Amino acid sequence: MLKGLFVDRFAVLRNPALAVLFFSIATHATLLAQAPMVDVTPAQGTTAITGGKVLTVSHGVIENGVVLMEGGKITAVGTAASVKVPKGAMIVDAKGMTVYPGLIDSETRLGLSEIASDRSTNDTVEPSEEIFPQMHVYDAFHAESEHIPITRYNGITNAVVAPASTDTIPGQDSFIQLAGRDRDSMLMVRDVALAMNFGEAPKRGARGEAAGPAGGRYPSTRMGEISQMRQALLDAQEYMAKRAEAAKKPAGEEAAPAAGGRGAAGTSFNLRNEALIPYLKGEKPVVLGVYDGHDVETAMEFAQEFHLKVILSHATRAHDVLDKIASYHVPVIVGPIFDLPEANERYDAVYSVPGELAKRGVKVILASYNVSNSRNLPYSAGFAVAYGLPYDEAMKSITLNPAEAFGLGDKLGSLDVGKIANVVIADGDPLDVRTSVKHVYINGVAIPMETRQTRLRDEYWPKK
Repeated sequence: MLKGLFVDRFAVLRNPALAVLFFSIATHATLLAQAPMVDVTPAQGTTAITGGKVLTVSHGVIENGVVLMEGGKITAVGTAASVKVPKGAMIVDAKGMTVYPGLIDSETRLGLSEIASDRSTNDTVEPSEEIFPQMHVYDAFHAESEHIPITRYNGITNAVVAPASTDTIPGQDSFIQLAGRDRDSMLMVRDVALAMNFGEAPKRGARGEAAGPAGGRYPSTRMGEISQMRQALLDAQEYMAKRAEAAKKPAGEEAAPAAGGRGAAGTSFNLRNEALIPYLKGEKPVVLGVYDGHDVETAMEFAQEFHLKVILSHATRAHDVLDKIASYHVPVIVGPIFDLPEANERYDAVYSVPGELAKRGVKVILASYNVSNSRNLPYSAGFAVAYGLPYDEAMKSITLNPAEAFGLGDKLGSLDVGKIANVVIADGDPLDVRTSVKHVYINGVAIPMETRQTRLRDEYWPKK
């Protein structure tokens, strides 16, 4: 019967009973597709990775190196001659292998999008409002996503989960660990940065790909976008000032309500303005997404007006202002690096941006900006090496640089004593597509090297 349903694509539409049956089967299949959680609570004892080529990222390469892990932390890194392996330690022989820190994808939709073509499995942006800083990605984060084990299978142990870029201020990003006993344990930093977008990226205004024939009630020009963002931050500044003023008044003295009922003169709580306060104070970074050179200049002028702590993102069409970008002294997340060149550009226009920025002393970060392609993050770095990014900088672009940019440089991004034991062992160069990852450790716990894809492979691969 089911075969007939698929042959006749209109059968379900003609028969309501079959439609209910079909929906029930599809829903059941979706529920069965949930990835199992992996508890990374460290066990007692020491794990020693020995004999491998250790890429520390922070202090060079160690041939025939040793990495000790205990209690979820790295406790020693060095040569075989300098590091004593404790008696009773679990030995992992990495001879002929490469050992390096877990990779970090600095912008993904992991846990927000499962099947791109199925709207019910996508929860990436709030369509009711263009300015929505009070939206928290963690409220929608789906820890059982099948994309997560597939991503960590290739050595990515951490990621920034961000809302889609169809709003100018769509909400706050979360920094996650790609394994944990539950959703909460995977959320390392719930609100790690504020997402902001400016320029030609798709918006819901008349220029956006999501606009209707008559546009919408959102800004449809760059002038509208920047003025809307400016007003939001000015409102928050006024809110901060009134709250500070009210705090100085004697106890019991009432503060007047703010005009229009939006916000407060010190007493009423405004969620949107409150969400912007840490960013206006420079306590957390703003990830500012901009593509074109002239848009970069406009957006950065706006950011400097409010003294925002900026991580610039994309910049793939900013070849004409690379020197200007370097003068801002901000980290830059470049990508997607696999974007095709425009009609008036060289074939390598996008591929060469990371290398050109690195030449100018910019801290370069690479990201997938994707769900399905997050696992290909190391190949983005390898591609950048082929087009001018030094190898050491390429490794930093997916490890230490993002860790430092998001305030986690003391915990992640390199193989150093005291850092979280997120460690990867592979049979070759991490940036080479021919390399296979053999072991992944998160919090010093070995992660099962199994995904939905490996299970399907094992089930359907021809048996001898």
